[in-house]
Amino acid sequence: MKKAFLLASILLISVITTACINNFAVQELNNKAKAFMDSGDYASAIERLKSSVDLDSTVFETQYNLAVAYTKAEDYENAIKTYDEASKINPDFSDIYYSRAVCEENLAKDIISGLLVVDDEGKIEKAESADQEDETKKELSDSAKNIIVSYLSSASEDYQIYMDKAQNASENAEINNKLEELSKLSEKYAK
Repeated sequence: MKKAFLLASILLISVITTACINNFAVQELNNKAKAFMDSGDYASAIERLKSSVDLDSTVFETQYNLAVAYTKAEDYENAIKTYDEASKINPDFSDIYYSRAVCEENLAKDIISGLLVVDDEGKIEKAESADQEDETKKELSDSAKNIIVSYLSSASEDYQIYMDKAQNASENAEINNKLEELSKLSEKYAK
């Protein structure tokens, strides 16, 4: 009986110790990432935050901060995926929906402007040259138009969720204008 108690105690202590070490490591990585974000080094911040997520993917702040770092680095596709992960952990945090909507809107507008192109399989890539950007502005493929409409629709939904959750009347007029703009833009490319 004493041996079983001793083994159980050792196991419990090692689990607690490992959890404390992981929490400390996660916090340390997050602190380093914040310093990189503050200095504008988003690539380094992303690497630190990805390491932090690898240690513990259930920490909301890490997931959210990683999404913000992707957003600041204008890597909107990864930002959207990471906002999705953060929303699974804390679905009531309203800023997730606003930030994800901004990324979705920016992706759609970057495709429209020719900064991004959509290949035949629907993969989004950066335009290779200014010539390609001009060519893309003239004629968007049906696949590109579908992706644009999809992102604009998702952005509208996320802005609406944000308004419902945040209930910040001072922003509602601005977001309603944004929703109207996105609706018109979506209609243009849905045709």
